[in-house]
Amino acid sequence: MGWGMRSRALFAGIGVLLAAFAADVLAAAEVRGVRLWRAPDNTRLVFDLSGPVQHSVFTLTAPNRIVIDINGAQLATKLEQLSLSNTPITSVRSAQRTPSDVRVVIDVSAAVTPKSFSLAPNQQYGNRLVVDLFDQEAAAAEASAPQVATAPSAPQVPVTPTQPAPSKLPPVPGGKRDIVVAIDAGHGGEDPGALGPKGQHEKNVTLAIAKELQRQISQEKGFRGELVRTGDYFIPLRKRTEIARKKGADLFVSIHADAAPSRSAFGASVFALSDRGATSETARWLADNENRSDLIGGVGSVSLDDKDRMLAGVLLDLSMTATMSSSLNVGQKVLSNVGRVTSLHKRRVEQAGFMVLKSPDIPSILVETGFISNHNESQKLASPSHQQALARSIQTGVKQFFQQNPPPGTYIAWLRDQGKIAVGPREHVVTSGESLALIAQRYEVSMAALRKANSLANDNIKVGQTLTIPAATLAAQP
Repeated sequence: MGWGMRSRALFAGIGVLLAAFAADVLAAAEVRGVRLWRAPDNTRLVFDLSGPVQHSVFTLTAPNRIVIDINGAQLATKLEQLSLSNTPITSVRSAQRTPSDVRVVIDVSAAVTPKSFSLAPNQQYGNRLVVDLFDQEAAAAEASAPQVATAPSAPQVPVTPTQPAPSKLPPVPGGKRDIVVAIDAGHGGEDPGALGPKGQHEKNVTLAIAKELQRQISQEKGFRGELVRTGDYFIPLRKRTEIARKKGADLFVSIHADAAPSRSAFGASVFALSDRGATSETARWLADNENRSDLIGGVGSVSLDDKDRMLAGVLLDLSMTATMSSSLNVGQKVLSNVGRVTSLHKRRVEQAGFMVLKSPDIPSILVETGFISNHNESQKLASPSHQQALARSIQTGVKQFFQQNPPPGTYIAWLRDQGKIAVGPREHVVTSGESLALIAQRYEVSMAALRKANSLANDNIKVGQTLTIPAATLAAQP
């Protein structure tokens, strides 16, 4: 073979290598940005990508570092300009190791436990790589907890969480504990919720209303409001009810301000859980929209065992019947009061399969404070005075419900038993699975008094029947 032929063969080989190299570079996804949120127990980093990637995460010590290798990627932005205040992260370094491999090194001031997962594109975001850095105290608590572990939660901005209250203890005769209301501000972190015409984020509106509601509830003697989300970070839907349970909640109130396909839609609504189907197309649409929150905010490995256990509890646990009945009851009182400060979308409590309401042991309602997609309502929802009025109306409805139905062992129950609260006539709408004995037990009245108040010849009742609940007899004193 002559020199000319060898040269042509050499250049041809180099050309093939260069073409393959170029193809790898062109196929690499871009790392377009990184976002950071701080939650009470973890820090979340979200890498925005132009396409799918492979990745690995490992830790190094002396000093403590988290190393993230992103394969099939190119840096298209600087990652070193993040605001790291109030996080364990001291610095972020990145480098293009090869034309298609990126390494990110996160220096941390204390040991953390990393968890990572990828998210496919959805309606709001493209491909994402999520890395959660759990504080070791939180990771240790999670590992030692008897419950099945749930999905990692997400974060932003430094917050100081309220110390969780112990789970509810058996009622103490003559006890005077506070009634605990868990207040859940919908969405958060990289899940902004619905967007208003002028860019308002639902997550900010709901947090402002939730904080005001907590303030007002806690000002009332015998009540304590507890925030589920204290700052701008994401919490998976099932984790929200777990937080409420750990705080010993007697009631769970989720605050939202959704959008609708039609910008002309307006008015507030109150929802309770439905174990059958949505009561309207709007209810179904809103529930489907809210239940997608985990897909937007990002949930990693959810335990199927835990999911089966929760769903079984919702569908099979007999206590759910009483919980749903209480939810409808408190929901109607809240709706009536909300209707005094703003227009209503529906004048009855609607029902739909909201994931965040599926707690078998805690009465739960979801309050849609208005449609942020409506120009006029979005302006009102951003107004502090309107937020205070909405919070006041919700607080009033909650107070009315608990004055008529105080949990045993609470200060409000003690006031009732001392005759210091005038208990007016109450009504109960019979739901599927309820019996007269169950209703009498729930309201702490005798079956004879219940039959007499409703002129019942026997114990037969029908679904949908409205019963008058007589005033409860005083609890026996020790």
